[in-house]
Amino acid sequence: MAVTAIRKTLDFLYLLAGIAAAICLIAILVLIVAQMVARWTGEIFPGAPNYAGYAMAAASFLAFANALNKGAHIRVSILLNSVPAHLKRALEIWCFSLGAAIAWYFTYYAYWFVYWSWKFNEISQGQDAIHLWIPQSVMVIGGGLLAIALTDNLFHVLFKGDHRITRDTVDEQSEV
Repeated sequence: MAVTAIRKTLDFLYLLAGIAAAICLIAILVLIVAQMVARWTGEIFPGAPNYAGYAMAAASFLAFANALNKGAHIRVSILLNSVPAHLKRALEIWCFSLGAAIAWYFTYYAYWFVYWSWKFNEISQGQDAIHLWIPQSVMVIGGGLLAIALTDNLFHVLFKGDHRITRDTVDEQSEV
């Protein structure tokens, strides 16, 4: 019962992060169009390129966990599919272990990076003059979700024998 609730919560978090990443991409479009309209009308939209950059970084980091579980990350499937099952399992454990360790390491240091930006009250050098810890926080959230997703898949391989990464139908057709 508790495992099912955790599973649903994690899947919901991954989906929510993917939706947030998509909203960030839409925000980039809106910012670019708004900047174009402002330029055509002779107005100024200060900080628009900076905000678009923050939204691009947010879209990237927030999409990591969802992309992992949807099979959108690059994997060496040709190697994994050509080895015996016991070796494939060992390679997947090694890959998910290494990936999770790196993601947790990144998230830990990203947290401290954001903390010190907040502590020293760092402000962007652009026209937006935003507190940098605000856009940097998305890096910690996205990195943390990726670390959780990699750890989730590692546990799934350890206890169930296979990962939770689904394949796109396009990928399946291209492997034939």
